[in-house]
Amino acid sequence: MAVIAADNFNLLRKITLKKFWNLFLLHFSYRYSKIFKSKLAWGKPFSLSIEPTTACNLACPECPSGLKQFSRPTGRLKIEEHKKMLDEIEKSVFYINYYFQGEPFLNPNFLEIIKEAKKRNIYTATSTNGHFINEQKSKEIVESGLDRLIISIDGLTQETYEGYRKKGKLNKVIEATKNLIHAKKELNSKTPHLIFQFLAVRYNEHEIPEVIKFGKELGINETRIKTAQIYDYKNGNELITKDLKYSRYKLNSNGTYSLKHKLNNHCWRMWSGAVITWDGAVVPCCFDKDAKHQMGNLLTKNFKTIWNNKKYQNFRLQVIKNRASIDICKNCTEGAKVFD
Repeated sequence: MAVIAADNFNLLRKITLKKFWNLFLLHFSYRYSKIFKSKLAWGKPFSLSIEPTTACNLACPECPSGLKQFSRPTGRLKIEEHKKMLDEIEKSVFYINYYFQGEPFLNPNFLEIIKEAKKRNIYTATSTNGHFINEQKSKEIVESGLDRLIISIDGLTQETYEGYRKKGKLNKVIEATKNLIHAKKELNSKTPHLIFQFLAVRYNEHEIPEVIKFGKELGINETRIKTAQIYDYKNGNELITKDLKYSRYKLNSNGTYSLKHKLNNHCWRMWSGAVITWDGAVVPCCFDKDAKHQMGNLLTKNFKTIWNNKKYQNFRLQVIKNRASIDICKNCTEGAKVFD
């Protein structure tokens, strides 16, 4: 718990008085809009997800990147374009998750991207499958100043691991983890905060107690058990866990499945954050994996204009009035509980 508290304190240190005031404005306008069915949005988002690349070496069955089924262009974030993005948002944002689709470390300039954000006192996080983190790369990651690194493990044997992480090698994930832990000790660094993320599905759920134990033995800072998003869940799916405690879905009396939680007509994400794709498109949520709901492009327009334009305002209003009518909201992580 002390390590998790230290990570949270590290994040809080990034909040200046100006950014705190912006956060207050955001929260007030969200509450006002929720009560009065309004599209009021004061301030700018305090958090962003920025996509380093859409490329991935794996073929995970519920991932558009892994399945190579994108309807949008593939590519990777360029350093100069990233700098332009930071220029637009640095006065309000204090948290950036450098992940949307793809494997971030397939972008050869990824750590330079992290360093640019660190220059602006922004908390940086990312998620990786761990296949490209050797001993040297581990040192470079620690030296970059990356604050948080989520490592997807999803199995304790090769058989269970590759049940979801198609084309993946468990031994590479474990080796990468050991390299990172060693590099942190060698460089006497508390960052990055290392998290094992275990995506619970039917054929690995029996390993949940062991993965928590394994993480502690290795020296991981935190282990999280995450529920899986399933696209085709209504009539059951081989990925849905038998123990529905680890599922986003519930079994109905007629044998079908549905989301555990009611889809309410509000969403803090529409005020608190946004997603920026590798080519500058601004989309409202990480569930818009194909970037269908583009609000504008940061490479051609400034963020303030995009954030306050009529299209974005109307989208927020639709969330407040009839969220169930929005395609990307229908399988939302509102029920995606994470077990620490």
